[in-house]
Amino acid sequence: MINERLDRLGENPFVRLNALLAPITPRANERPVLLSVGEPQHAPPPFLAEVIAAHGDLWNRYPPVMGTDDYRQSVADWLARRYGLEPGMVEPQRHVLVLCGTKEGLYLATQLAVPQIESGRKPVVLLPNPFYLVYRGAASMAGAEIQPMPTTRATGFLPDFDAMAPQTLERTALAFLCSPANPQGAVASLDYLKRAIQLAREYDFTLIVDECYSEIWDKAPPTGALEACRALGGSLDNVLIFHSLSKRSNAAGLRCGFVTGDPKLIAKFQTLRSFGASQVPMPIQAGAAALWRDEAHVEANRALYRSKFDIAERILGGRFGFYRPAGGFFLWLEVGDGEAAARRLWQEAAIKTLPGGYIGLPDANGENPGAGFLRVALVHDDATLTNALERLAQVL
Repeated sequence: MINERLDRLGENPFVRLNALLAPITPRANERPVLLSVGEPQHAPPPFLAEVIAAHGDLWNRYPPVMGTDDYRQSVADWLARRYGLEPGMVEPQRHVLVLCGTKEGLYLATQLAVPQIESGRKPVVLLPNPFYLVYRGAASMAGAEIQPMPTTRATGFLPDFDAMAPQTLERTALAFLCSPANPQGAVASLDYLKRAIQLAREYDFTLIVDECYSEIWDKAPPTGALEACRALGGSLDNVLIFHSLSKRSNAAGLRCGFVTGDPKLIAKFQTLRSFGASQVPMPIQAGAAALWRDEAHVEANRALYRSKFDIAERILGGRFGFYRPAGGFFLWLEVGDGEAAARRLWQEAAIKTLPGGYIGLPDANGENPGAGFLRVALVHDDATLTNALERLAQVL
């Protein structure tokens, strides 16, 4: 009576973390600081609430599944500005679909792209390893064979698609790519993205590019998959690209994002959402459209994160494999044993971090590429973060 694929999901990393730390009472006489969850702590811009309130007369309306015309236009305009696209490359009516956040969208896109098993050839889903938990969960529930691709220093913390055997690529239905990467902050180059897209088209699989951290960067704006599509002639075939306001605009609770890409996939995606997805309320879409049209708050937000990395570099530079990531807001620290370090930090410093092995899978040799790491989210104000990182450094 229960879908047996639920047993393949594995344990949620944060449930697992809570179980690891539950028996421990922190000894430190310090206020607990949660560096385990990538939840933005900066305030969203004040105009967001004002715009939503101004559209309060729309709360009684069922929203269009594809998104309002205004929201999709705001997205298309932002993409054109952000990535220097020619007019018409992204058309709001053909290439953009509103999402109730990207987590739901990433899950549904996997159900869209992974076919039913035919002639014993089980479809493959390629995951970066470590990964965002929804990638694995969506692939498991779609009945796919999961093929983890290690993302280590040796691979530049990005998956090496060219290392995959042709026989595996022939069975691949879907590949996930996150740039900037969660957790390592690595950014895919234009040539890298072009190669990934070319492979998707050569072997006819869907390439999902998760760009939800694209607007939090240190030195230079990350290249986007749309720029790679433009460099390859402008076609969006075989590509779906996801963006969110959660990190860009500190609006994680808004639950509003979008997917853009291959118009054939977008049309099918719209049909799927009409049967099984939440619609985004129209006042929320109005507020979200205003966020996509404003860059001042994004620049201010980016500057705050740069300050946090300045703090981290001052306190941790030269230790624990510290490097300054090109994008995102995580540290990926080498600690030898992520679980042991997380237990010790909670017990001795009241700091909660996420063991890297909890967001990774063992490879063919039984080695989890995340096991020796901690993921540390730099989301708190400078004073809180300084104190927390000093405590972390002292304990480790």
